[in-house]
Amino acid sequence: MEVFRKLKMYYWPYKGYFFWSIGFLLIVTAVTVVYPMILQITIDEVVIGGKYEWIPYLALGFIGIMIVKGVATFIHQYTGDLFGITSVYKLRNALYHKLQFLPFRYYDNAKTGDLMSRLTADVEGFRFFLSIGFSELIRFILLIGISFSVMFYYSISLTIVTLITLPFLAVVTFKFDKAVHPAFRSIRKSFGKLNTKVQENISGINTVKSLSREDFEIHKFNDSNGDYKDKYIFTADIWARFFPLMELLGNISVVLLLAYGGYLVMNGDLLLGELVAFYSLVWYIMWPIMNLGFIVNLFSQSKASGERLLEILDAENEIEDKPSAMSAERLQGEVEFRNVTFRYSDEDKDALYNINFYAHPGKVIGLIGSTGSGKTSLTQLMTRFYEPVDGEVKMDGINVEEYSLHSLRRNIGFVLQESFLFSSSIKANISYGKPNATMEEIIDAAKRAQAHDFIMELPDGYDTMLGERGMGLSGGQKQRIAIARAFCINPSILILDDATSAVDMETEFQIQKSLKEVMEGRTTFIIAHRISSLKHADEILVLENGHIVERGIHENLLKQNGPYQRIYDIQYRDIGRVIGSHAG
Repeated sequence: MEVFRKLKMYYWPYKGYFFWSIGFLLIVTAVTVVYPMILQITIDEVVIGGKYEWIPYLALGFIGIMIVKGVATFIHQYTGDLFGITSVYKLRNALYHKLQFLPFRYYDNAKTGDLMSRLTADVEGFRFFLSIGFSELIRFILLIGISFSVMFYYSISLTIVTLITLPFLAVVTFKFDKAVHPAFRSIRKSFGKLNTKVQENISGINTVKSLSREDFEIHKFNDSNGDYKDKYIFTADIWARFFPLMELLGNISVVLLLAYGGYLVMNGDLLLGELVAFYSLVWYIMWPIMNLGFIVNLFSQSKASGERLLEILDAENEIEDKPSAMSAERLQGEVEFRNVTFRYSDEDKDALYNINFYAHPGKVIGLIGSTGSGKTSLTQLMTRFYEPVDGEVKMDGINVEEYSLHSLRRNIGFVLQESFLFSSSIKANISYGKPNATMEEIIDAAKRAQAHDFIMELPDGYDTMLGERGMGLSGGQKQRIAIARAFCINPSILILDDATSAVDMETEFQIQKSLKEVMEGRTTFIIAHRISSLKHADEILVLENGHIVERGIHENLLKQNGPYQRIYDIQYRDIGRVIGSHAG
């Protein structure tokens, strides 16, 4: 029960629903046990005893009991569902909240489909046990306890003989639980992988079709689907092996009941009606124990689900506000790296090593280098997406760890190379970082990003609803909306991570002109592969393998005959050759 103890905070506040459900369950169970007793009275007193005048009273009593049971069953089930539904509402919110604040490092290894599976199938698996499993377990205990009491009242010796197989049934049930729990955990994991495969395929369907890899993807899905099927078949095999054995032990009890009970009736030690009632009561005990496999099944599934949910809830959030974190209302934009070393994990090599530089407020810093040289890693340390292994990152002379995350990131506008847009209106996407932005501010940001004209050509303008991930817009249009989103928050520091890579040269030129206005008075970091995007920067840092190998302005770097010069030659000499060949 360790899993349920750890998750107690999510369901125990709603224990009132649970206790109401159990209270009416007690009534339902008591009424259920009354049925065999009415049958016993009918046989012994009415049929054999000839007291036919009792029939109307027994019939009315039976109808009354049925009405009581129906009302009690409704309230029991309704309050039980309320208990489960309200509990997982709180749990699902807690999971989503935790996912919002987990660091980038967690998502580096997490699979989207698996996380979706945990927030849907696993949460539902846990809810089902709260709504049904707990109450069914208690119902079985109550039913067995009350039935035992009535059976002992009728005949102690017949009760002992009938239930001689009970310990064996309990052992089999225990072994079933030990076997089925790992099987259900493997099913949950396999289902998460299957979800991941589907999610990746749908997200990358353009790539699949452009490379004609449909058959390959179908084969991969068949493998994942086959693994999920095999896990379920293995679990079904466990069920098929244990359930007949449990049923056999139950039937042995019935045989003992009929043999010894018949003997007692013939000797006059037991009435016929009592034997018939005894038969019903035995099944009130045997069926719960045999169906304990169903409860074990629910328990194992919910326990496996709970363990997967706890893996999210217990995940370490290594990047949090300090208790004394200060609010950065408006940063000046001074940025300093002091002896900063960073790696993504202990097993990885350093992504950045001994980085030192200083950016004056309002200056433009260009970052250039080959893929994997550490450009993006450097900017992600400013926003505390990751923490350095060694050294300090400072904003306005204060370590970024001293600021609250919200206020720090509110001062930094980040435009990524791969622009993500939400399935909402263009207006909502631009104002995402500043929900209270006026329409004038939204339009101004769009104009600065060279997005206003194409937005106005859309059917609903700024109210145009976008599809998933901005479906319906070109890559360049999506990127311009992302740039407008960064402009809208009016940040002290602007980070453009290859932000104009998806636009054409003419649009890039227009955006660059607008950027000169936007960058005025704010510190800007431009990550680019095109030298044309950063050659006017106040300082350019050239990175290789996590080191700053060159720094300076464009003209000086060209004179050093180093990596920057080589990048320049690749980009401009080839262009010169092409122009020369066309001229010839």
